[in-house]
Amino acid sequence: MTRNLVKPTTPGLVRLEVLRAERLAPHWMRVTFGRGDIDRFVPLGYDQWFRLFLPLGGDEALDRIPAKANRLFGYLKYLRIPEGERPVMRNYSVRAYRPSGPSGGAEIDVDFVLHGSGPTAGPASRWASQAHAGESVVIIDEGLRFNPERGVDRVLLVADETGAPAVASICASLPGTASGMALIEAPSSDDVLEIEAPPEVDVRWLVRAPDAKPGSAALAALSALAPGAVPAQSLHAFVVGEQSLPTTARRMLIADHGIPKEQISFVGYWREGAGSPAPRSQAREQHAPSDAAPRSAESEATA
Repeated sequence: MTRNLVKPTTPGLVRLEVLRAERLAPHWMRVTFGRGDIDRFVPLGYDQWFRLFLPLGGDEALDRIPAKANRLFGYLKYLRIPEGERPVMRNYSVRAYRPSGPSGGAEIDVDFVLHGSGPTAGPASRWASQAHAGESVVIIDEGLRFNPERGVDRVLLVADETGAPAVASICASLPGTASGMALIEAPSSDDVLEIEAPPEVDVRWLVRAPDAKPGSAALAALSALAPGAVPAQSLHAFVVGEQSLPTTARRMLIADHGIPKEQISFVGYWREGAGSPAPRSQAREQHAPSDAAPRSAESEATA
């Protein structure tokens, strides 16, 4: 296990079935997956994420996904599947895993952020809003970016809504004695969800103004923290969301609070102005895997 990333444990392609879908809030849809190859899936907790392939060209297209479509050469093979038949690939986090659920077997919950409607919505948002039991998908496990080796006793978790599922899962995975703070943006007050967290982890939802840039409320909350409010000793900071949020927050944590950069995990999940639907070349650049390191953890906002 590396210091920065935790490698995946589940090998290869994992085919799953939609068990049920539930609208949680105006901008949230939860889809529960199971059956298929679910018994091969190894849950890691924290911010475990995966590549999700949606059969927008029909279930038979899932059989054409290369075994290593999340790596450069496999991704090039994936792109050879004709457009219109090629499954859509996006990145998501495991919101929750149950070894035994109502379906009688293991289940995975995935929370989709719904942005836009009709032609302004991305293909994954449209798919999630209409998902129904029995549909097939394929996932490829990608491991963790929140490495527990960096510390789980004292945390600072910061995210816009696209990172909320990862932060919620991290909170549920922390030891009961953990302390710290979670700052999570929501696009409206109706989108504030209940999150399970240790008693000493202060979970604060920040409702963003309607026309404000994603990440702005979280950055304002960080800026308002008094010196010493974020103790540097033994802290593991995790910041994710629209790319300006983690990059700006990292600089603030280093400069204003003296947090060593090696104690900060940060990932840009998406970029404002580059969401789907997008030109083909742009979409490929956004979601193309790299053999060196994954680009983003999940793409709820661009989905």
